[in-house]
Amino acid sequence: MRQDLLVNNEIYHILNKSIAGYTIFNNDIEFSRMLNIIQYYLIENPSVCYSRFIKLSQQDQELILLDNYNRKKIVQIIAYCLMPTHFHLILQQLISNGISKYIANISNGYARYFNVRHKRQGPLWQGKFKNVLVKDDEQLLHLTRYIHLNPTTASIVSDPIDWQYSSYKEYLEPNRNNLCNYHDILDIKPGVYKRFVLSQKDYQKKLSIIKKHLLY
Repeated sequence: MRQDLLVNNEIYHILNKSIAGYTIFNNDIEFSRMLNIIQYYLIENPSVCYSRFIKLSQQDQELILLDNYNRKKIVQIIAYCLMPTHFHLILQQLISNGISKYIANISNGYARYFNVRHKRQGPLWQGKFKNVLVKDDEQLLHLTRYIHLNPTTASIVSDPIDWQYSSYKEYLEPNRNNLCNYHDILDIKPGVYKRFVLSQKDYQKKLSIIKKHLLY
């Protein structure tokens, strides 16, 4: 699907992969940087780019954040998961071209940071991000489970609660200070959601292994 066909108020699963399977999130510092970028660019036309923002004094940062707070959001995050070589986002588009602008901002912002940090040049991402329209609540619910299980499927952790770089904990602790805003869309209790996710953990991992063998 072409990016210019994304429709306002619809929800999409977004996937962006690194070039050649390159590891782009190597440690807590890099994962945290991406999460900060993801949060910063939720609004339309931020006052300054994030790389400049973090170099400002605390007072100036507070003024920028106050100004940004009054600006219109371009997307709403329903769920997310960062992996060493890619990221998943479930986004609702709030303004025309909002998702394309948002992904460009966060992808370019992180690429600049990563290239400077690692003294490298060239593209970091595979190309244009992939997107799939989420057609109903059932598909959305299963999709959140799929991306929250990515770290266990990849054998990075044994329990999704141990992965700090996804929204899984936000679904289990809805009253915490969260990046996601899904409550108006998905009505599910934390305990029910936890059982729903964990019931699929072993099957999704086995299925991933089977698919990998079929590809070789």
